[in-house]
Amino acid sequence: MTLQRGLPLLLLCTCAASLAAPMPHASAPYRTATVVQNPAELWDCDDTELQAGLEQVLRSQNLLDEARAGHLAVAVADITDLRAPRVAAINGDEMMYAASLPKIAILFGAFHRAQTLGLEMPTDLQNDVERMIRYSSNDAATRVLGWVGREELLALLQSPEIRLYDPSHNGGLWVGKDYASGTAFHRDPLHNLSHGATAMQVARFFYLLEAGQLADAVRTAQMKAALGSPGISHKLVKGLESRPQAKIYRKSGTWKQYHADGALVESGGRKLVLVALADDRRGGEWITRLAAPLYDLVVPVESRPGTPRVAHADTH
Repeated sequence: MTLQRGLPLLLLCTCAASLAAPMPHASAPYRTATVVQNPAELWDCDDTELQAGLEQVLRSQNLLDEARAGHLAVAVADITDLRAPRVAAINGDEMMYAASLPKIAILFGAFHRAQTLGLEMPTDLQNDVERMIRYSSNDAATRVLGWVGREELLALLQSPEIRLYDPSHNGGLWVGKDYASGTAFHRDPLHNLSHGATAMQVARFFYLLEAGQLADAVRTAQMKAALGSPGISHKLVKGLESRPQAKIYRKSGTWKQYHADGALVESGGRKLVLVALADDRRGGEWITRLAAPLYDLVVPVESRPGTPRVAHADTH
């Protein structure tokens, strides 16, 4: 298995983006200062130096062979300059069972529906969204999914404008089953997964969110607020405890031997996306070990602010 993203790019895109006029700011600290009118295609943004750094990190953590065997997929994106992101990935287009990580798709679906209908999200639904993302509540996720619409969400993920599930890139984010007992209502057509993701499509979700492509400024701020206070301190969050300057917006997933985590991280004027998916009982520990050295590829020591972040609650 090659370590490079092996699927051909079928769309005529470049790693360049243009900027629209700034949208009205949401309240701090969840501001998105700039809207990227034509976002870059992350698959076109390979960065040789970042790719070499990613492979060296895996080698130093004795995880390169696990990646070669298909047990681990990783993507790193430096999106400090939203017009010209830098991307590295190993098995980036390998779709894997991702447990609760695809709840970010339900998050997007909820805010998209509210925006489309011109609604303010009801308080009870907003509370469910926060429980779904921060504490990975399955009951809350199923209620929010019901409000969004199950097939409606899948249609949104596959829409030409969004393409967070794209057959030309081996799939992506998929929610084809309630987060509850019972059978799947619609498994993904390529891999027959109920809850799936690829590392690159998770990275795209966070890039498009930060680029103002998933919602207007107010709802983008609300989505980041839900992601920005993780209630479970493991995987990437635990691994970045040694980098207290990092502000983390994340969602993770765990089921049996499957471990997944994806995060937008802000630190010292830098913005990066970290994603890791693992099919191994040791996968959670792998992701914890990878977090800090991957962060260090994008955030040099001299750019890190000295102000510590608020500690995340540890519920497990």
